[in-house]
Amino acid sequence: MESLNSLILIFDTYFLNFPKMSGRSMKMIRIGMFSWESLYSIRIGGISPHVSELSEALAAEGHEVHLFTRGRGDDNEIINGVHYHRVACDQNGGIVEQMDRMCDAMYCRFLDVREKAGEFDILHGHDWHPVNVLCRIKAQFGLPFVLTFHSTEWGRNGNSYGDWWEAREISHREWLGGYESSDVIVTSPILKEEIKQIYKIPDYKIWKIPNGINVGKIKRNIDPGDVKKHYGINPFLPVVLFTGRMAYQKGPDLLVEAAARVLKKRDARFVLIGDGGMRSHCEYQAQKLGIGNSCNFLGYAPDNTVIDWFNACDLVCVPSRNEPFGIVVLEAWDAKKPVVASDAVALVENFKTGVVAYKEPSSIAWGLNYVLEGLGRNRMGKKGHDVLKKKYNWKRIAEKTLEVYEKVIEKRPYHKSM
Repeated sequence: MESLNSLILIFDTYFLNFPKMSGRSMKMIRIGMFSWESLYSIRIGGISPHVSELSEALAAEGHEVHLFTRGRGDDNEIINGVHYHRVACDQNGGIVEQMDRMCDAMYCRFLDVREKAGEFDILHGHDWHPVNVLCRIKAQFGLPFVLTFHSTEWGRNGNSYGDWWEAREISHREWLGGYESSDVIVTSPILKEEIKQIYKIPDYKIWKIPNGINVGKIKRNIDPGDVKKHYGINPFLPVVLFTGRMAYQKGPDLLVEAAARVLKKRDARFVLIGDGGMRSHCEYQAQKLGIGNSCNFLGYAPDNTVIDWFNACDLVCVPSRNEPFGIVVLEAWDAKKPVVASDAVALVENFKTGVVAYKEPSSIAWGLNYVLEGLGRNRMGKKGHDVLKKKYNWKRIAEKTLEVYEKVIEKRPYHKSM
């Protein structure tokens, strides 16, 4: 009897050390998250909130998340349950050279963390930037990784292939990440088709999991008139908001041309927040079209300013030529604002949660006029908010991401748990 009890004890101890692959009841896993940006390090664009908020949601589910990212120096910090490991960032040279140095630094930091914390169960990289370090760790330790595509180099170049060496190298790393990863996550159907066409990633390997937002992150009880007056705008004039990179991909020039058409029909103001290579061109374009006084180019703005304008504006315009997801749409819906978006944005349901226009100025102008004429009557912003709460909350997205991890971990020939 004593030997039988000993056998049962050994059996229980052995099998309890394996993660339970049953979705919500999955045993704690140790995740290595790799990204060139986050909310609590160097911030560039939409990847930063995605990575930090997803990591927090995974930690809230009881998992151990280590986020390897860039910083002003080498340090470690726990924020909202997530272990941040920042590596010093040398921003000299081109973007590819910078990412090579970042990957080398992340590799050294990973070895140090692994020695202290123990073996990792899975790695998760975001976009092309950390692909080299993920492949290096996989080759040395056999650790599988998942890669989330947030965009492609083809899309960032306005739906065209770049013919300079950096564009070719970035495209190669996107292909390499898709090839070496166990599974791939994309945030939209449009992006799924894009990577299938460009990089020949098989359908069975791709998971479609949307981006998310913490509901209530944007909504504020403020007086829109006060915000408008602060920027010299009549508090009773409607305001159209654009926020994002001032880049060809995002179509700010299309909005400026559309604004000129709208202003022939009604008085309004256009507030454009963001910096980038097209900012000076768009400012010149507005002056040339005679609408300079109706366009406020704010450049880069801190979070509080952006949030103020989401709540003070009357509608948000997303005129992108290529849009892998469109987090701005979710932010607009969080503030219960209607959206006019190009047909590059897959999130908007036409005439229900916003208006979808073609990627050209006259169509965008038509959509803007349609919404402006119905202000106070249409419920598109409220309907968008309802969709946001149902489909784009981080708990749901974290649970779906854990399904991907489960599949990848199950495929490993042997998994040693913590």
